[in-house]
Amino acid sequence: MTAISQLSMRNRLLASLPSADFEQVERHLEHIDLPRRTPLGMRHEQIEHVYFPTDGIASMVAVSPEGQRAEAGIFGNEGFFPTSAAMGSSVNLFDCNMQVAGEAYRMTLPQFVSLQQENRNFAKLLLRAVEAFTAQVAYTALSNAVHGVDERLARWLLMCHDRLMGNEIPLTHDFISVMLAVRRPSVTSSLHILEGNLFIRSQRGMITIRDRPAMEEFAHDAYGPPEEDYRRLMSGLF
Repeated sequence: MTAISQLSMRNRLLASLPSADFEQVERHLEHIDLPRRTPLGMRHEQIEHVYFPTDGIASMVAVSPEGQRAEAGIFGNEGFFPTSAAMGSSVNLFDCNMQVAGEAYRMTLPQFVSLQQENRNFAKLLLRAVEAFTAQVAYTALSNAVHGVDERLARWLLMCHDRLMGNEIPLTHDFISVMLAVRRPSVTSSLHILEGNLFIRSQRGMITIRDRPAMEEFAHDAYGPPEEDYRRLMSGLF
């Protein structure tokens, strides 16, 4: 198997490892394409692989016993899944599917556990990533309670934009309704507001970011704190 160059590694976690640690991890990585809707794990199922995306967006969804669904968080090339594996769990806690197609490297759960035990820097990096994702999930709960749908939509679009190259975000109304835990008519109304302010252009299955700085100002404090937490947690690690 051809060695993976750290210089070309697009998963930000793996790319940030010291070179000797990356070489130890790299030997266990398998490249995989992840088309849209690919499941990375389903709640209550055994964890088989741990994924480190290099692009695309994955969505972690909490599901009630009655089948109601709400997104708990998203991640892309800044993270990994499932975060519960880093805490010693062998069972998925959420449904997780690719919402924007991408690619990833993955390793088996036994390989992941062994590396976590053997490589101190790898384990340290994983725990920081778990803490950063926990901040995102907590802030989502706060935002759902205190912000209007328009600001929350602006926040999620900014978060998606952070994780993709370019300004086009292929998102359906159905996914956005799960993302915001609202009905589709509310999604349509909020998209019209953002489009009317010239922040975005919304077409069937595609949203194009037109004026990110203005949309950040519109989102106000709905966007930013978890992103700053990620930068703080990941800076000066090694």
